[in-house]
Amino acid sequence: MSLFTHRAYWRWSAGVQFARLPAFMAPLAFTLLTTATTGSYRLGGVLMSVYVAAEMVCAVPVGRLLDRVGPARGLPVLLLLTAAGFVVLTVAAASDAPGAALLACVVLPGITGGALSGGFRTLLADTVDDGLLPRAISVDGMILEGVLVGGPALVALLGLAGPFVPPAAMAAACVVAALLVPRRASSRDRVESEEDLPPARPVVYLPWLCCAFTVGLLTSTIEVAPLPLVQRLGAPAAAAPLVIAVLTGASLAGGALYAWRGKIGDPRLFLGGFIAGGIVLAADLGWAGLLASLAVIGACGGPLVAATSVNLQRLLPRNRRSAGFSLSFTVQSCGFGLGSLAVGVLPLWLPPLFGVFAAAVAGAMLVAKPARAIGTMSVTS
Repeated sequence: MSLFTHRAYWRWSAGVQFARLPAFMAPLAFTLLTTATTGSYRLGGVLMSVYVAAEMVCAVPVGRLLDRVGPARGLPVLLLLTAAGFVVLTVAAASDAPGAALLACVVLPGITGGALSGGFRTLLADTVDDGLLPRAISVDGMILEGVLVGGPALVALLGLAGPFVPPAAMAAACVVAALLVPRRASSRDRVESEEDLPPARPVVYLPWLCCAFTVGLLTSTIEVAPLPLVQRLGAPAAAAPLVIAVLTGASLAGGALYAWRGKIGDPRLFLGGFIAGGIVLAADLGWAGLLASLAVIGACGGPLVAATSVNLQRLLPRNRRSAGFSLSFTVQSCGFGLGSLAVGVLPLWLPPLFGVFAAAVAGAMLVAKPARAIGTMSVTS
Protein backbone atom coordinates (compact mmCIF):
# COMPACT_ATOMS: atom_id res chain seq x y z
CA MET A 1 0.00 0.00 0.00
CA SER A 2 1.22 3.52 -0.81
CA LEU A 3 1.67 5.86 2.11
CA PHE A 4 -0.37 8.54 0.37
CA THR A 5 -3.43 6.26 0.20
CA HIS A 6 -2.91 4.88 3.71
CA ARG A 7 -5.99 6.17 5.55
CA ALA A 8 -4.86 4.93 8.95
CA TYR A 9 -1.58 6.85 8.62
CA TRP A 10 -3.29 10.11 7.75
CA ARG A 11 -5.67 9.70 10.68
CA TRP A 12 -2.65 9.16 12.91
CA SER A 13 -0.93 12.16 11.32
CA ALA A 14 -3.93 14.44 11.93
CA GLY A 15 -4.06 13.31 15.55
CA VAL A 16 -0.39 13.86 16.25
CA GLN A 17 -0.38 17.30 14.60
CA PHE A 18 -3.31 18.43 16.78
CA ALA A 19 -1.51 17.02 19.81
CA ARG A 20 1.67 18.93 18.92
CA LEU A 21 -0.05 22.20 18.12
CA PRO A 22 -0.46 23.44 21.74
CA ALA A 23 3.28 23.12 22.40
CA PHE A 24 4.06 25.42 19.47
CA MET A 25 1.27 27.82 20.40
CA ALA A 26 2.28 28.00 24.06
CA PRO A 27 5.18 30.53 24.01
CA LEU A 28 3.22 33.33 22.35
CA ALA A 29 -0.11 32.31 23.95
CA PHE A 30 1.36 32.47 27.46
CA THR A 31 2.98 35.82 26.73
CA LEU A 32 -0.28 37.32 25.46
CA LEU A 33 -2.18 35.88 28.42
CA THR A 34 0.10 37.23 31.15
CA THR A 35 0.60 40.59 29.46
CA ALA A 36 -3.16 41.11 29.32
CA THR A 37 -3.89 39.89 32.86
CA THR A 38 -0.83 40.90 34.89
CA GLY A 39 0.93 43.41 32.66
CA SER A 40 4.10 41.31 32.65
CA TYR A 41 5.28 39.58 29.50
CA ARG A 42 8.16 38.15 31.53
CA LEU A 43 5.71 36.02 33.49
CA GLY A 44 4.72 34.41 30.20
CA GLY A 45 8.33 33.35 29.69
CA VAL A 46 8.44 31.90 33.18
CA LEU A 47 5.19 30.02 32.53
CA MET A 48 6.72 28.52 29.42
CA SER A 49 9.83 27.46 31.32
CA VAL A 50 7.77 25.78 34.04
CA TYR A 51 5.58 24.09 31.42
CA VAL A 52 8.60 22.67 29.56
CA ALA A 53 10.28 21.61 32.80
CA ALA A 54 7.17 19.70 33.87
CA GLU A 55 7.03 17.99 30.46
CA MET A 56 10.66 16.93 30.61
CA VAL A 57 10.55 15.66 34.18
CA CYS A 58 7.35 13.65 33.69
CA ALA A 59 7.83 12.44 30.08
CA VAL A 60 9.47 9.12 30.90
CA PRO A 61 7.35 8.16 33.97
CA VAL A 62 4.12 9.01 32.15
CA GLY A 63 5.43 7.23 29.05
CA ARG A 64 6.05 4.15 31.17
CA LEU A 65 2.45 4.36 32.35
CA LEU A 66 1.34 4.47 28.71
CA ASP A 67 3.36 1.33 28.05
CA ARG A 68 1.51 -0.44 30.85
CA VAL A 69 -2.02 0.48 29.78
CA GLY A 70 -1.38 0.66 26.02
CA PRO A 71 -1.11 3.95 24.10
CA ALA A 72 -4.41 3.44 22.27
CA ARG A 73 -6.19 3.47 25.62
CA GLY A 74 -3.95 5.86 27.52
CA LEU A 75 -3.47 8.65 24.98
CA PRO A 76 -7.11 9.85 24.92
CA VAL A 77 -7.06 10.12 28.71
CA LEU A 78 -3.77 12.05 28.71
CA LEU A 79 -5.01 14.38 25.98
CA LEU A 80 -8.25 15.14 27.84
CA LEU A 81 -6.31 15.77 31.06
CA THR A 82 -3.98 18.10 29.15
CA ALA A 83 -6.98 19.93 27.73
CA ALA A 84 -8.41 20.25 31.23
CA GLY A 85 -5.10 21.69 32.40
CA PHE A 86 -5.23 24.43 29.75
CA VAL A 87 -8.83 25.18 30.70
CA VAL A 88 -7.85 25.53 34.37
CA LEU A 89 -5.03 27.89 33.40
CA THR A 90 -7.37 30.00 31.25
CA VAL A 91 -10.02 30.22 33.97
CA ALA A 92 -7.40 31.12 36.58
CA ALA A 93 -6.03 33.92 34.38
CA ALA A 94 -9.53 35.21 33.64
CA SER A 95 -10.18 35.27 37.41
CA ASP A 96 -7.15 37.54 37.98
CA ALA A 97 -5.28 34.81 39.85
CA PRO A 98 -1.80 35.79 41.08
CA GLY A 99 1.32 34.77 39.20
CA ALA A 100 2.11 31.96 41.65
CA ALA A 101 -1.29 30.40 40.99
CA LEU A 102 -0.73 30.56 37.23
CA LEU A 103 2.63 28.85 37.67
CA ALA A 104 0.92 26.07 39.61
CA CYS A 105 -1.80 25.73 36.96
CA VAL A 106 0.62 25.45 34.05
CA VAL A 107 2.24 22.43 35.68
CA LEU A 108 -0.96 20.42 35.10
CA PRO A 109 -0.82 20.27 31.27
CA GLY A 110 2.96 19.91 31.46
CA ILE A 111 2.75 16.73 33.54
CA THR A 112 0.36 14.98 31.17
CA GLY A 113 1.67 16.47 27.92
CA GLY A 114 5.27 15.29 28.11
CA ALA A 115 4.57 11.73 26.94
CA LEU A 116 2.13 12.54 24.13
CA SER A 117 4.76 12.51 21.38
CA GLY A 118 6.20 9.22 22.61
CA GLY A 119 2.76 7.65 22.77
CA PHE A 120 1.84 8.74 19.26
CA ARG A 121 5.21 7.56 17.95
CA THR A 122 4.52 4.15 19.49
CA LEU A 123 1.14 4.03 17.74
CA LEU A 124 2.85 4.77 14.41
CA ALA A 125 4.67 1.45 14.67
CA ASP A 126 1.25 -0.23 14.82
CA THR A 127 -0.19 1.91 12.01
CA VAL A 128 2.24 1.35 9.13
CA ASP A 129 4.38 -1.61 8.12
CA ASP A 130 8.12 -1.60 8.71
CA GLY A 131 8.76 -1.01 5.02
CA LEU A 132 6.78 2.24 5.05
CA LEU A 133 8.15 3.47 8.37
CA PRO A 134 11.12 5.56 7.09
CA ARG A 135 8.90 7.31 4.56
CA ALA A 136 6.13 7.83 7.15
CA ILE A 137 8.50 9.44 9.64
CA SER A 138 10.02 11.66 6.98
CA VAL A 139 6.64 12.88 5.72
CA ASP A 140 5.62 13.53 9.32
CA GLY A 141 8.74 15.64 9.78
CA MET A 142 7.84 17.73 6.75
CA ILE A 143 4.32 18.32 8.07
CA LEU A 144 5.82 19.21 11.44
CA GLU A 145 7.64 22.13 9.83
CA GLY A 146 4.27 23.58 8.87
CA VAL A 147 2.86 23.09 12.37
CA LEU A 148 5.95 24.75 13.83
CA VAL A 149 5.30 27.87 11.77
CA GLY A 150 1.51 27.68 11.95
CA GLY A 151 1.28 27.49 15.75
CA PRO A 152 2.49 31.05 16.50
CA ALA A 153 0.62 32.40 13.46
CA LEU A 154 -2.60 30.85 14.76
CA VAL A 155 -2.03 32.45 18.17
CA ALA A 156 -1.52 35.85 16.56
CA LEU A 157 -4.78 35.43 14.65
CA LEU A 158 -6.82 34.14 17.59
CA GLY A 159 -5.31 36.75 19.89
CA LEU A 160 -7.26 39.40 17.99
CA ALA A 161 -10.39 37.97 19.62
CA GLY A 162 -8.91 38.20 23.12
CA PRO A 163 -6.02 36.83 25.20
CA PHE A 164 -8.08 33.91 26.52
CA VAL A 165 -8.93 32.51 23.09
CA PRO A 166 -5.50 30.98 22.24
CA PRO A 167 -5.21 28.83 25.41
CA ALA A 168 -8.84 27.77 24.92
CA ALA A 169 -7.93 26.76 21.36
CA MET A 170 -4.99 24.77 22.76
CA ALA A 171 -7.44 22.83 24.91
CA ALA A 172 -9.71 22.28 21.91
CA ALA A 173 -6.77 20.93 19.87
CA CYS A 174 -6.11 18.34 22.57
CA VAL A 175 -9.76 17.26 22.51
CA VAL A 176 -9.67 16.85 18.71
CA ALA A 177 -6.46 14.83 19.00
CA ALA A 178 -8.13 12.58 21.58
CA LEU A 179 -10.99 11.93 19.16
CA LEU A 180 -8.51 10.88 16.46
CA VAL A 181 -6.70 8.30 18.62
CA PRO A 182 -7.87 4.73 17.79
CA ARG A 183 -10.37 3.67 20.43
CA ARG A 184 -9.75 -0.07 20.01
CA ALA A 185 -6.24 -1.41 20.39
CA SER A 186 -5.08 -3.80 17.72
CA SER A 187 -3.43 -7.09 18.51
CA ARG A 188 -0.09 -5.36 17.96
CA ASP A 189 -1.02 -2.74 20.56
CA ARG A 190 -1.93 -5.16 23.32
CA VAL A 191 -0.43 -4.70 26.77
CA GLU A 192 2.48 -7.08 27.18
CA SER A 193 3.91 -8.50 30.34
CA GLU A 194 7.52 -8.09 31.39
CA GLU A 195 8.10 -11.76 30.54
CA ASP A 196 7.04 -11.34 26.91
CA LEU A 197 10.18 -9.50 25.89
CA PRO A 198 13.87 -9.43 26.77
CA PRO A 199 14.95 -6.77 29.28
CA ALA A 200 16.02 -3.44 27.90
CA ARG A 201 19.76 -2.75 27.61
CA PRO A 202 20.13 1.00 28.05
CA VAL A 203 23.70 1.11 26.71
CA VAL A 204 22.44 0.03 23.27
CA TYR A 205 20.22 3.12 23.04
CA LEU A 206 22.91 5.66 23.96
CA PRO A 207 24.23 6.31 20.41
CA TRP A 208 20.70 7.00 19.16
CA LEU A 209 19.94 9.27 22.10
CA CYS A 210 23.19 11.07 21.30
CA CYS A 211 21.94 11.50 17.72
CA ALA A 212 18.71 13.03 19.02
CA PHE A 213 20.68 15.33 21.33
CA THR A 214 22.91 16.41 18.43
CA VAL A 215 19.91 17.39 16.29
CA GLY A 216 18.57 19.67 19.02
CA LEU A 217 21.97 21.08 19.94
CA LEU A 218 23.15 22.06 16.47
CA THR A 219 19.86 23.24 14.96
CA SER A 220 19.16 25.44 17.99
CA THR A 221 22.39 27.36 17.36
CA ILE A 222 20.83 28.43 14.07
CA GLU A 223 17.15 28.77 14.89
CA VAL A 224 17.69 31.07 17.88
CA ALA A 225 20.50 33.09 16.28
CA PRO A 226 19.39 34.25 12.80
CA LEU A 227 19.84 37.91 13.74
CA PRO A 228 23.44 37.69 15.04
CA LEU A 229 24.38 35.39 12.17
CA VAL A 230 23.45 37.99 9.55
CA GLN A 231 24.74 40.89 11.62
CA ARG A 232 28.10 39.13 11.77
CA LEU A 233 28.18 39.54 7.98
CA GLY A 234 27.21 43.20 8.15
CA ALA A 235 23.66 42.62 6.90
CA PRO A 236 20.61 44.42 8.31
CA ALA A 237 18.15 42.76 10.67
CA ALA A 238 15.69 42.39 7.79
CA ALA A 239 17.92 39.64 6.39
CA ALA A 240 17.48 37.42 9.47
CA PRO A 241 14.39 35.56 8.12
CA LEU A 242 16.57 34.38 5.21
CA VAL A 243 18.47 32.15 7.62
CA ILE A 244 15.32 30.37 8.78
CA ALA A 245 13.98 30.22 5.23
CA VAL A 246 17.10 28.50 3.90
CA LEU A 247 17.28 26.09 6.85
CA THR A 248 13.58 25.21 6.57
CA GLY A 249 13.72 24.88 2.80
CA ALA A 250 16.74 22.58 2.98
CA SER A 251 15.04 20.53 5.69
CA LEU A 252 11.92 20.12 3.55
CA ALA A 253 14.00 19.19 0.51
CA GLY A 254 16.03 16.66 2.49
CA GLY A 255 12.89 15.18 4.01
CA ALA A 256 11.20 14.95 0.62
CA LEU A 257 14.20 13.18 -0.91
CA TYR A 258 14.39 10.81 2.03
CA ALA A 259 10.66 10.06 1.79
CA TRP A 260 10.94 9.49 -1.96
CA ARG A 261 13.77 6.99 -1.51
CA GLY A 262 11.90 5.24 1.30
CA LYS A 263 15.11 3.76 2.73
CA ILE A 264 16.59 4.10 6.19
CA GLY A 265 20.03 5.23 5.11
CA ASP A 266 23.16 5.31 7.24
CA PRO A 267 22.89 7.93 10.01
CA ARG A 268 26.67 8.25 10.06
CA LEU A 269 26.40 9.94 6.67
CA PHE A 270 23.98 12.52 8.06
CA LEU A 271 26.17 13.02 11.14
CA GLY A 272 29.05 13.70 8.76
CA GLY A 273 26.94 16.40 7.15
CA PHE A 274 26.31 17.91 10.57
CA ILE A 275 30.04 17.92 11.29
CA ALA A 276 30.91 19.58 7.97
CA GLY A 277 28.08 22.09 8.19
CA GLY A 278 28.84 22.99 11.80
CA ILE A 279 32.52 23.59 11.08
CA VAL A 280 31.73 25.87 8.13
CA LEU A 281 29.12 27.72 10.20
CA ALA A 282 31.64 28.32 13.00
CA ALA A 283 34.39 29.38 10.58
CA ASP A 284 32.46 32.49 9.41
CA LEU A 285 33.25 32.12 5.70
CA GLY A 286 30.92 34.84 4.49
CA TRP A 287 27.54 34.51 2.83
CA ALA A 288 28.63 31.51 0.78
CA GLY A 289 29.75 29.66 3.89
CA LEU A 290 26.62 30.58 5.84
CA LEU A 291 24.20 29.50 3.13
CA ALA A 292 26.14 26.31 2.39
CA SER A 293 26.23 25.32 6.05
CA LEU A 294 22.50 26.01 6.44
CA ALA A 295 21.73 23.90 3.38
CA VAL A 296 23.84 20.96 4.55
CA ILE A 297 22.59 20.98 8.15
CA GLY A 298 18.97 21.40 7.07
CA ALA A 299 19.17 18.66 4.45
CA CYS A 300 20.71 16.20 6.92
CA GLY A 301 18.48 17.05 9.90
CA GLY A 302 15.23 15.41 8.79
CA PRO A 303 16.85 12.18 7.55
CA LEU A 304 18.92 11.93 10.75
CA VAL A 305 15.78 12.24 12.88
CA ALA A 306 14.02 9.58 10.78
CA ALA A 307 16.96 7.15 10.83
CA THR A 308 17.35 7.62 14.59
CA SER A 309 13.65 6.99 15.17
CA VAL A 310 13.56 3.83 13.04
CA ASN A 311 16.63 2.35 14.70
CA LEU A 312 15.34 3.16 18.17
CA GLN A 313 12.15 1.30 17.33
CA ARG A 314 14.19 -1.71 16.27
CA LEU A 315 15.96 -1.82 19.61
CA LEU A 316 13.19 -0.85 22.03
CA PRO A 317 11.11 -3.72 23.44
CA ARG A 318 7.39 -3.31 22.88
CA ASN A 319 6.73 -2.71 26.55
CA ARG A 320 9.24 0.15 26.65
CA ARG A 321 8.44 2.06 23.46
CA SER A 322 6.39 4.95 24.80
CA ALA A 323 8.91 5.57 27.57
CA GLY A 324 11.83 5.16 25.17
CA PHE A 325 10.49 7.56 22.56
CA SER A 326 9.49 10.04 25.26
CA LEU A 327 13.06 9.92 26.54
CA SER A 328 14.36 10.50 23.01
CA PHE A 329 12.17 13.58 22.52
CA THR A 330 13.21 14.86 25.96
CA VAL A 331 16.90 14.42 25.17
CA GLN A 332 16.43 16.30 21.89
CA SER A 333 14.69 19.12 23.78
CA CYS A 334 17.58 19.22 26.25
CA GLY A 335 19.97 19.63 23.34
CA PHE A 336 17.87 22.46 21.96
CA GLY A 337 17.81 24.19 25.33
CA LEU A 338 21.55 23.87 25.87
CA GLY A 339 22.27 25.11 22.35
CA SER A 340 20.03 28.11 22.91
CA LEU A 341 21.79 28.84 26.20
CA ALA A 342 25.20 28.57 24.54
CA VAL A 343 24.20 31.13 21.90
CA GLY A 344 23.13 33.50 24.65
CA VAL A 345 26.32 33.36 26.74
CA LEU A 346 29.19 32.39 24.41
CA PRO A 347 30.86 33.89 21.32
CA LEU A 348 28.84 33.16 18.20
CA TRP A 349 31.50 30.93 16.60
CA LEU A 350 31.68 28.53 19.55
CA PRO A 351 28.16 26.97 19.93
CA PRO A 352 28.20 25.23 16.51
CA LEU A 353 31.39 23.45 17.53
CA PHE A 354 29.54 21.86 20.44
CA GLY A 355 27.15 20.40 17.88
CA VAL A 356 30.11 19.21 15.80
CA PHE A 357 31.60 17.49 18.85
CA ALA A 358 28.28 15.83 19.72
CA ALA A 359 27.89 14.59 16.13
CA ALA A 360 31.42 13.18 16.19
CA VAL A 361 30.73 11.37 19.47
CA ALA A 362 27.48 9.92 18.11
CA GLY A 363 29.24 8.76 14.96
CA ALA A 364 32.02 7.11 16.97
CA MET A 365 29.41 5.32 19.09
CA LEU A 366 27.64 4.04 15.99
CA VAL A 367 30.88 2.67 14.62
CA ALA A 368 31.75 0.97 17.91
CA LYS A 369 28.38 -0.40 19.10
CA PRO A 370 25.11 -0.72 17.23
CA ALA A 371 26.09 -0.78 13.56
CA ARG A 372 24.23 -4.10 13.34
CA ALA A 373 20.97 -2.23 13.99
CA ILE A 374 21.39 -0.10 10.88
CA GLY A 375 19.54 -1.63 7.96
CA THR A 376 18.40 -4.80 9.75
CA MET A 377 14.88 -6.03 10.37
CA SER A 378 13.08 -4.98 13.51
CA VAL A 379 13.92 -7.05 16.58
CA THR A 380 10.37 -6.47 17.81
CA SER A 381 8.55 -7.39 14.60
